[in-house]
Amino acid sequence: MSTSMIEPGARLAGRYRLDELVSESEGAAFWKATDETLARLVAVWTFTEGFPRTAEAVRAARATSRIADSRVTQVFDADDSGATPYVVEEWVVGQSLTDLLKQGPLEPDRAAGLVAEAAETLATANATGLFHLNLTPDKLIWSVGGAVKLTGIGVDAALRGIATEQPALADAQGLGRLLYAALTGYWPGPAGVDLPPAPLVDGSPRRPTLVRPGIPPRYDELVGRAAFQAQVGPGPVGSAREVAEALADVPRLVPIPVSPTHAPAVPPPERGTSRDSGQFPSAPSRQHSGGSGGRGHGRARAAAEPPAGRGEGRSRVLPRALMGVAALVVFVGVVVGAWHVGSSMSGSGTEGTETGGSQQASGEDPAEEAELEALSPSSADVYVESGDGDHADKAELAIDGDPSTAWKTSTYRGPQFGKLKSGIGLVLDMGGSVEVHRADLNLGSGGHEVQVLVGDSVGLDSMTVAGKESGATGETSIELDDPAKGRYVLVWFTDIPQVDGGWRGSINEVELHGKT
Repeated sequence: MSTSMIEPGARLAGRYRLDELVSESEGAAFWKATDETLARLVAVWTFTEGFPRTAEAVRAARATSRIADSRVTQVFDADDSGATPYVVEEWVVGQSLTDLLKQGPLEPDRAAGLVAEAAETLATANATGLFHLNLTPDKLIWSVGGAVKLTGIGVDAALRGIATEQPALADAQGLGRLLYAALTGYWPGPAGVDLPPAPLVDGSPRRPTLVRPGIPPRYDELVGRAAFQAQVGPGPVGSAREVAEALADVPRLVPIPVSPTHAPAVPPPERGTSRDSGQFPSAPSRQHSGGSGGRGHGRARAAAEPPAGRGEGRSRVLPRALMGVAALVVFVGVVVGAWHVGSSMSGSGTEGTETGGSQQASGEDPAEEAELEALSPSSADVYVESGDGDHADKAELAIDGDPSTAWKTSTYRGPQFGKLKSGIGLVLDMGGSVEVHRADLNLGSGGHEVQVLVGDSVGLDSMTVAGKESGATGETSIELDDPAKGRYVLVWFTDIPQVDGGWRGSINEVELHGKT
């Protein structure tokens, strides 16, 4: 079923009712929907028949679901095996950074604190091999529950076919642009964002301190080092982790916009010649109400600022508004808690999500988990059914205990190994028969289709597929369906991800756990 044939009211997997089409782009549609099994709002992506990046988007969503950070938009379900592929996500209700900035720029520490949260979230994602690559103010949400949410990690890039040789650097630059926008209310990046473009000097964005006075020098410098890779201070910032470390001491405050009607006029500094010293004439004071729908995550619209000259009344209204929000959060928490208690007492909790069910079924017994030990392979070699093994001399790098080294396949000109192989992998000789319970893999970025096979002789016919993972990237733990015994363990790729220049898979490290 193609996206163009889907109408509101349609159901996916017998449980996700599509209620409202929020947005549609080439190849994909974004819906507000209801999970009728759990009686909650969800967000659903559907894909046009023949859309070439459906598999990549589904794999990216599955990988995103494994990021252990509550600030990442949760992925509840993802499936491309049926007639209508889909991805089901958390429906985030709140205000995007775009919405907030419609009322004016944020107070500097509040701006920095919000971006620090985004940087920490991205650093966690980057460590698993996932990157955003498309950071805009619409992706950073301040939820009604008072938490930061970062949407689109992995999935946005897959949907749009965005790739780069330096993904960590791209995310660092994106964070720098977010900080510029939060501090000034202007957007210094590519068009397509519902904010005024940053004023330019000699073709480059004007420094934040020359757009809005009073910005601390450290934030001004960090914008230059991250967004524009300026050679200032300690030098350019190349990753989200570095941005997070630079902002680690910033307080995390509610991101309340500063009313631009009360901001001092920007003085006309002397004209400069570079993006670090350049300036444009003072930007006029702007006042807006409401906000853009952005990605359509049901964000509440911001109220209009009160007229100028009513600062005293505004100071009394703001605490009352914050108290009201706090009361609402407490009320929602009580209702949700009561619902969970009622569900558990009624015994209906057995009908959970497919993902949750599988996690329970595959989890190790705590006592048994404590008995497991790390299994040390005596050697590693490349295995293929026919043809030459790719970079066989590098196979041992996958078991050397150093995740900074890796064995990589050759780079192929198309998916499925360019139709040259059915698969490729690493076979580990354990030196004797062992009982394998779990394989912890550290893979390169992108979605790998990977299986773990165990046997007493090497070969696909003589080994048993004991576990597998679809869309695996970064740190991936594969719990075997049942403990498997044998001398040899094969980590087998049946497909590898697209990277710059072709298709290539990589294994940074393999750790096996079980019993000898």
